[in-house]
Amino acid sequence: MANILLIYGHPKTPTSFNFDLKEKLLFTLKNKGHNVFVRDLYEVNFNPVLSSKDLEMLHNDEIPDDIKREQDFIRSADIMIFIYPIWWTGLPAIIKGYFDKVFSYGFAYKRRGSEIIGLLNDKTAIIINSHGNSIKTYNEQGMYNAMKLTSDTGIFAFCGFKTIKHLFFGEITSATSEVRENYIKDAIDQTIITIDAQSI
Repeated sequence: MANILLIYGHPKTPTSFNFDLKEKLLFTLKNKGHNVFVRDLYEVNFNPVLSSKDLEMLHNDEIPDDIKREQDFIRSADIMIFIYPIWWTGLPAIIKGYFDKVFSYGFAYKRRGSEIIGLLNDKTAIIINSHGNSIKTYNEQGMYNAMKLTSDTGIFAFCGFKTIKHLFFGEITSATSEVRENYIKDAIDQTIITIDAQSI
């Protein structure tokens, strides 16, 4: 069974697609016997701002308490699942701040000469995103490729993640209940397949 860290970045709205997905995925994962830890960034009041004090401490090889706490969760995880909406074709501020602060030098990556070495190479990342815009529009504009490049390559591959699965579910604001349920089933099915593949 896997140790799973679920990072959730959506304001607390129980009627939202993201909340429904998180709850049903969590139920399924626990039912299958996985150890799941949830970090609801809004609920834990995570501060996404990387301050000058944070930077000074990190440069002096001191880890601020809030950053260390999140890094300890990551250390214990085999798989990280991220659930968050796409806002303005990018990461919500609280998720961006999570990467800014927690994926720090010496923890998530390091340099060896001119080479970048990813340090999280024993981890799998599964990213599940919703967005309100048209799926057709995002495909035609190349938005999916752009977002995969900036997050899958620019963050996760950069930090050495061994497997990256990125799912997008669009037109969420106009989707019917049936479409939303199908999206959630698809997200759960693909997540379980990805997790099971890591155990082979």
